[in-house]
Amino acid sequence: MKYYYIFTILLFLSCNSNEKKAEAPDPGTTGQEEVKAGGSKELGDAFLSDGKSYSNTRFRDVTVERKDKNTFLVEGKAQLFEATYSWVIEDGHRELKEGFGTAEAGAPEWGTFRFRVEAEKKEPNTVLHLILFESSAKDGSRQHELMIPLY
Repeated sequence: MKYYYIFTILLFLSCNSNEKKAEAPDPGTTGQEEVKAGGSKELGDAFLSDGKSYSNTRFRDVTVERKDKNTFLVEGKAQLFEATYSWVIEDGHRELKEGFGTAEAGAPEWGTFRFRVEAEKKEPNTVLHLILFESSAKDGSRQHELMIPLY
């Protein structure tokens, strides 16, 4: 009977030891993210412009700078067939805007690109994402998608 009690106590202790402890916030943060690139001020619920660049196999060094509440400047390099890229802005449920552009050079070179886009949330509890991609020459499907959170 005493083994039963010991086993029960050990089982109870082992179950409770896996609880996650609350992480202390980073002392350098205020709890709200702010836009830093380009000297912009905090713009509410912004995720962007912490100096981060995004990359995958066809896009590299892609940065997004928030110019005002709904305007973004996108810059980067792309290695694409005929230098053509496409983009879409979506909120997790639907596509809000779409477009395309041309980099300064096509594959196998890395061509630079730059474009400005305006995007506004339709619903306050959504997160807008910019998705850069190359369209397949064969069937038009999206290839090499690079998803970037906007706000």
